[in-house]
Amino acid sequence: MREITLKASLDKLDEVISFVEQMLEELNCPMKFVVQMDVAVEEIFVNIAHYAYPDTEGDARIEAGTSEDGLFYVSFSDSGVPYNPLKKPDPDVTLDAEDRPIGGLGIYMVKKSMDRLDYRYENGQNIFTIYKDISEKG
Repeated sequence: MREITLKASLDKLDEVISFVEQMLEELNCPMKFVVQMDVAVEEIFVNIAHYAYPDTEGDARIEAGTSEDGLFYVSFSDSGVPYNPLKKPDPDVTLDAEDRPIGGLGIYMVKKSMDRLDYRYENGQNIFTIYKDISEKG
């Protein structure tokens, strides 16, 4: 397990992506796996940067590793506004794009591409963790 803590700001996105990609490279993950993780990590970190601290600046802690059950995980923690993205209803993807309300498609994509998602609010922290089966990487 490794972790970094940085400002929850869009200008830190590349640093977060590089942090996760370095671990995936060490695990010899193919590009498809890396791209799926990149999309999910970007979606979640951008949401934290945009919405967690509406009236101030704050930090985000990113932790990544492999769980005991063989899943690669990335966990995002922030002390911003409590928000459980898993409670947001899935968008109606059967509607034409122009007929759909704005928002919700990104977390929907994360839900569809990851094997497990977990949210909890504990000790003043939003903790959102995504999991992907590393055995599917090949």
